[in-house]
Amino acid sequence: MAGFRSPSPGLRGLRPAAFGADPGGERMARIRRSPHFHNGVFRNPGGTARTRPSGSALDVAKVFLDKETRSRRTPTGAVPVHSTTLADLSRPPATGLRLTWMGHSGVLAEIDGHRVLFDPVWGERCSPFPFAGPRRLHPAPLPLAALGPVDAVVVSHDHYDHLDLPTIRALAGTDTLFAVPLGVGAHLEHWGVSAGRLRELDWHEATRIGGLTLTATPARHFCGRALRNTQHTLWASWVVAGEEHRVFHSGDTGYFEGFRDIGAQHGPFDATMIQVGAYSEFWPDIHMTPEEGVRSHLDLQGGAPAGVLLPIHWGTFNLAPHAWAEPAEWLKDAAGEAGQAVAFPRPGEPFEPEGKLPSDPWWRGVSRPVPHSWRRPRPARAVAGNPGRDLDPAGDR
Repeated sequence: MAGFRSPSPGLRGLRPAAFGADPGGERMARIRRSPHFHNGVFRNPGGTARTRPSGSALDVAKVFLDKETRSRRTPTGAVPVHSTTLADLSRPPATGLRLTWMGHSGVLAEIDGHRVLFDPVWGERCSPFPFAGPRRLHPAPLPLAALGPVDAVVVSHDHYDHLDLPTIRALAGTDTLFAVPLGVGAHLEHWGVSAGRLRELDWHEATRIGGLTLTATPARHFCGRALRNTQHTLWASWVVAGEEHRVFHSGDTGYFEGFRDIGAQHGPFDATMIQVGAYSEFWPDIHMTPEEGVRSHLDLQGGAPAGVLLPIHWGTFNLAPHAWAEPAEWLKDAAGEAGQAVAFPRPGEPFEPEGKLPSDPWWRGVSRPVPHSWRRPRPARAVAGNPGRDLDPAGDR
């Protein structure tokens, strides 16, 4: 994590490699020049976002340790993973655009003859330690080596469930390029990725990789990998545009009005990959509920006919107190009410947004019934810059 310092020179060797490296030199100078960096930290759009649980540690512990809550937070059986093979992915998509959800926020996007891998995490735990931290609830759909060559790896931010040391080290041995937010390149260089293969962007900056334009766009989140968080690496959502198609990956983010601006400048999108899991009333500013995910997807279209929404950031790691299958159930309801097309692939199941969408509620076979707690009326929640707007009239705020 940026800013971490060992207590003494003699203990610096104890710092886990997974902590990465602090930005320095010209990289740090560039961070200081960023219009989004003020008083020593990156700032969120829409005002300050709470990055720590809003309740006391005891309040949070009570929720996580509640027996009924714990029983719902994991699947009841083996998650049905689609056995993706290199042969499946070697055939070009008939429509020019194919998405394969690899679990959590990892997606392989095959777009106009190019292959982009978002937030790849093949590690067993999203943690700096191999013996502790959230463990995968299902295996990776296929070995990373069987994925085949990719033109670009895109990373949204440096949290462990999005930037995975063993995965990056494996990809460092290929010739792929990496597109990352400002400051995150320090971690990748520390792990063996050469500076020449890095495309390190501030918000609203773009880079060309082959026939694709990749643009880092704002998100409402935070960063950090070690013992304290000094906000020295940026977080981002991403737009990837080819000759015929364009897609959006949200990374991790709370809902904010800026989705409309992103849509107006870069949309509409053939598909969006939207974070809909790991939300909680304890951290409402930095993750979206499924209803907010639908709202952000519609904002991104700028009034044009909406493309397909692919829900991400759920089902693979247990990171919040909500029921394991709740994001899918809630999203299914919210999207249905909005008349929005949603793809619900099993992990590893390729689909083309312009073709038949996977729609089977497969999670119901391996989950307990999900109480529709989000249907309970809750107080309106104000948003910075628009204090009268009710962000979530149906629930979970």
